[in-house]
Amino acid sequence: MSQNQHGHDQDEGPRPAGRPGFRHSAAPGDGRAVRWLAGDHHVHTLYSADGVYRVIDQARHARAYGLDWLVITDHGGPQHSRIGVDAVHPEIVAARAELPDLLVFQGLEWNIPNAEHGTVFVSPGPNEVTVLKEFERVYDGSRMPATHTAEENEARAVAGIAYLGGQVRQRHVDAALMLANHPSHRGLDSPHELRAWRDADPSVAIGMEGAPGHQAGGIPKPHGFGGARGYYYLKPTAASFPGFPLDAYRSWGGFDWMTSTVGGLWDSLLAEGRPWWITANSDAHAVHLDHARPGPGSDFAANGRNDDPVYSPQPVVDGDFWPGFYSRTHVGATEFGYRAVMDGLRSGRVWVDHGGLVDSVDAQVRVAGSPPGAGAVLGGTLTVRRGTPVELALEITLPTTPNWAQFVPGLARVDLIRGAVTGPAADRDSFIAPRTRVVTSFEVRPGDRKLSVRFDLGRVDEPYYVRLRGTDGNRSRPGLLGADIDPCGPAMDVDGDQDPWTDLWFYANPIWVFPE
Repeated sequence: MSQNQHGHDQDEGPRPAGRPGFRHSAAPGDGRAVRWLAGDHHVHTLYSADGVYRVIDQARHARAYGLDWLVITDHGGPQHSRIGVDAVHPEIVAARAELPDLLVFQGLEWNIPNAEHGTVFVSPGPNEVTVLKEFERVYDGSRMPATHTAEENEARAVAGIAYLGGQVRQRHVDAALMLANHPSHRGLDSPHELRAWRDADPSVAIGMEGAPGHQAGGIPKPHGFGGARGYYYLKPTAASFPGFPLDAYRSWGGFDWMTSTVGGLWDSLLAEGRPWWITANSDAHAVHLDHARPGPGSDFAANGRNDDPVYSPQPVVDGDFWPGFYSRTHVGATEFGYRAVMDGLRSGRVWVDHGGLVDSVDAQVRVAGSPPGAGAVLGGTLTVRRGTPVELALEITLPTTPNWAQFVPGLARVDLIRGAVTGPAADRDSFIAPRTRVVTSFEVRPGDRKLSVRFDLGRVDEPYYVRLRGTDGNRSRPGLLGADIDPCGPAMDVDGDQDPWTDLWFYANPIWVFPE
């Protein structure tokens, strides 16, 4: 590991004024400053058969734990499309009114035909319920005929994404987004399906969960669920993509194998030069050590909802945290608003963290010697003449106050990952990017409040991207593709014995560099 051209700033300096949670960042390429808004796009309520809480319960906790936005995503299915989509809407509207400093989106968890689940949500407006309801009625996997082949179901998933894009172009809704949820959980999301969703409409299908929810699942018994982080404990079935290794079915430092493997599936998509972003969220159904239970006599099949929660003297020993308590998706938005968050997500101005590992991540690739704000930020592209020298400018603010587990986490190391852009893969099921690797690492001294880096990326002679990840340094091992590619990556999580607070990581979406 090296410490190239970076310094340690002991003076945190004055914090910018504004509403809590806002942090000024580099411009997104058009001169406008962005603010980091923390959120969660995968949250369940009692309108899911396995959900416990009301909308307002999730919303109040999300705001209390520092979130600025969240998406209500109850499970798709017959009861949800028949009852839930309509019935949950007034509760979402009421939550918006009670908590004006929290953006509450309405969405659903799509049963993707022939694949896993996905978050689908739209911008608020007069047609949000109508569009979601029609989408679920026609394109949810629960509605597919039993006679459909895998190819027919895959085509229906692509058609569903195209439908959402059409609703935006016809101005029925201002925006619609889809993100693949827990993509490696059952091995159902094949590489060619991910590519097909993205290609169907890149303005709608924008990425996947880099880290699943259910992060408390690995807390050992008797104090915890004693399972696996993210509930990643399954084995391949006949429906799984046959090319995935068994390693794909486990989480690595709490993150999905697709994301955590340097040179793996995520990198194989980025190496095509097309956007595909990662997020993190809670997938909150029933919260670990909470005392709520669904109301007695709940009849979800008949009512499309469970009864309001009631107190139980015995705490729930489950795998979920409240939204914002552990997992956060930080979006660079040009203002506080629904469309701004969706635009930030679509643009890839996103970094994610667990356990409050870092307070802010501002990264920029620019022509060497340029002033701040003159380059490309997360999700962006810097286009320069061939041979132009460029540099990475990185500012990471480290926490000085305890997280929600009541300790101040310590960032130990930041890895800079670089990959060549080689164009569309000849094999649509490829999940290897052989020219991607960790190129350097930056150590963080205990007690530092900020990591400041200026790193020389050299002269541009081919298209490439860079991305960042960081760790508390507690659990590491060489990457799955070898130590020469990733000398110190995340370790596989241990089923039944993995306290998530002892293994914290952050990941940032890429920045591309292209020669003219």
